[in-house]
Amino acid sequence: MSTTLAPVIYIPHGGGPLPLLNDPHHVALNQFLTTLGKTLQKPSAILVISAHWEHEHPAITSAEKPELLFDYYGFPDESYRLTYPCKGAPDLAKSLADKLNEAGFNSKLDNVRGLDHGVFVPLLMIRPQADIPVLQLSLLKGLDPAKHIALGEALSFLREQNVLILGSGMSFHNMQAFFKQGLVSEQQVSDFNQYFTNTLTTTVSYDEQKNALTSWLNAPYARLVHPREEHLLPLHVCFGAAKNTPKAKLIFDDKILNKTVLAFSW
Repeated sequence: MSTTLAPVIYIPHGGGPLPLLNDPHHVALNQFLTTLGKTLQKPSAILVISAHWEHEHPAITSAEKPELLFDYYGFPDESYRLTYPCKGAPDLAKSLADKLNEAGFNSKLDNVRGLDHGVFVPLLMIRPQADIPVLQLSLLKGLDPAKHIALGEALSFLREQNVLILGSGMSFHNMQAFFKQGLVSEQQVSDFNQYFTNTLTTTVSYDEQKNALTSWLNAPYARLVHPREEHLLPLHVCFGAAKNTPKAKLIFDDKILNKTVLAFSW
């Protein structure tokens, strides 16, 4: 068991497969994730919490060879021929399920569901070799921020086992505003982003940070930026998983589809 804690990282995954299709609005994201992959030490496994899977209870992929779930539509044919032939980690999935159950979650192993685009799209840039076992963990229906922080706290033990924890979402996710100018101003996005940057990167207590994230709707323009918060809550899981790291680093602050989004690491 490593004495060094593996990183926890909240990343944006962009719009569907667009980062892999040379979309000009994703150049900065592509460069960021590609560079990130080259700088990370090789983990023993990768756990991804994607915005695109919700379940009543925590669900964990447990197939030995997970397939891909092309959960998008209307894109070029090539985006449905993508491959990411990583292995799964059924033993680790069972260990994680047991730990979550001990923490009061009624977790579920799922050996059928494939890895959705919130997993394989960023991993094709971060680790194109597909040589590291991958698990995916669902969000919880109801989208309760406190429960997602608690979920992260319960899986934080994985860091001691050199498991990279990735929260895959978008810190801005108003779909209409991506494609229609004027609905959300850059200043409104900046004010919202500053709430999280101040919360996560300054030296305040864990409880203060937790209160701010639990009350994320107090952030300026919160419901305008996130009409529905599924793309934000992977951040809450990451925060809980990183409970033993004092503060986060802001590692990405750039535009995707004309809106500034953030990434944090612990």
